[in-house]
Order: sequence, then C-alpha cells, then structure tokens
Amino acid sequence: MGARDYFSMLIQFQNNEEIKMSEQQEENFIIPNEDYLKSGIHIGTKFRTKYMENFVYKTRPDGLSVLNIQQIDERLDAAANLLANYEPEDIIVVSRRENGWKPVRMFAKVTGCKFFAGRYPPGILTNPQLKNFIEGKVLLVTDAGPDKNAVKDALNVGLPIIGLCDTNNVANNLDLVIPCNNKGKKSLGLIFWVLAKLYMEKKGLTNKGQAFEYTIDNFTEE
Repeated sequence: MGARDYFSMLIQFQNNEEIKMSEQQEENFIIPNEDYLKSGIHIGTKFRTKYMENFVYKTRPDGLSVLNIQQIDERLDAAANLLANYEPEDIIVVSRRENGWKPVRMFAKVTGCKFFAGRYPPGILTNPQLKNFIEGKVLLVTDAGPDKNAVKDALNVGLPIIGLCDTNNVANNLDLVIPCNNKGKKSLGLIFWVLAKLYMEKKGLTNKGQAFEYTIDNFTEE
C-alpha cells in the first residue's frame, strides 16, 4: 500500500466519525480548549463545501460555521503522527497566504523542514532540469486554493498531501484534512506551534511534557 493510499484510508475513517461537542473530553486535548477558542481556530466561513460538512458543529446566527474542536484536535495529532514518519528534509511546507508566512518559517526553523513562504515556484518538484529542483516525501499546505501549484506538483509525483482546510475549501486532492480557520493570524500561529511541538516530541527530539522553548507568539504574525 502506497503512502497516499494509507492517507486516504485514514481520512475516510475519520470523516465517518460523528462526534458532538458535548461529548468532548477536554482533558485529552493537546492543549486546553480555552486556547483553541481564544485563537479562533474553530470559526469558519459563511460558505460550506461538501468536503467540510462533517467537520462543522453548528452554524451561528450570523451565518458563520463553527468547526468541531475535537475533530480539529484529533486531526492535528494525526497530522503530527504522519509527519513524524518523515525526516525534516523530506517535509515540504507551503503558504502563499501572508498570515501563514511567519508560522511556516518558524515551523521550518524548529523542525528543519523545507518551506515556501510566499510564491511557490511551479515545477520545482517535477522538473529535474530546474536549478532549484527539490525532492520531498510529504507536503503540508496552508490552503489548497492559493497553494494549488504545490498541490498539483505533489499529485504529479505522488506525494501525500496534508492540508489546512476552512469550511469553504475544496479538499478532493488532499490525503489528510486538518479542519481549521486557515486565514486568521492567531489560528495559523497556534496550528504551526502545535504541529512543531508535537513533531519534535514524536521524533524524540524533545521530551513530552517538557516546556517547549518557543511560544505561540513566536509563530504568530503581528
């Protein structure tokens, strides 16, 4: 079974889970529920695609969708577990969206992965003739829309793709969806801080429970 097939099985299984907010066990969260709420990680948009319906807990009176925080927490942990199967030099992280530049740079600084904050050069993964040609084994994108060139390249070379997805995202080309507010500064800072912290722990580079030397603010655009 290939890596993309494994990712597909995982996302299909988790998409079929029906978890209500009232049933959530906050003590098992990666970070306190309050920290998730303060970042706005659960606040979606007024538009909801069919790909994201299973992650929506409710719709607010103002029309904004609210994402299920337990599913966010579970997907962050699942993404960190999958990333931990790869060495830093095999991971590529991309963010065309400006609010993701600092989080992506910090994630790369902490983990040692490859990254593109800003424009991703099309073909850099698929054309060995390019001077800046690179190779990787897994791709993480901040938004599959703005990061479509990176997603296209990854599909062409068969890389598994992990994507941060808001309620308005199309996720048919992603192998693992992390439901979240992928537009806000605080939300993106928190997401990449959590992923960096978990990756370092799961790779055995830091001890679980040990104070992480970086803060969420270190990952957050001002």
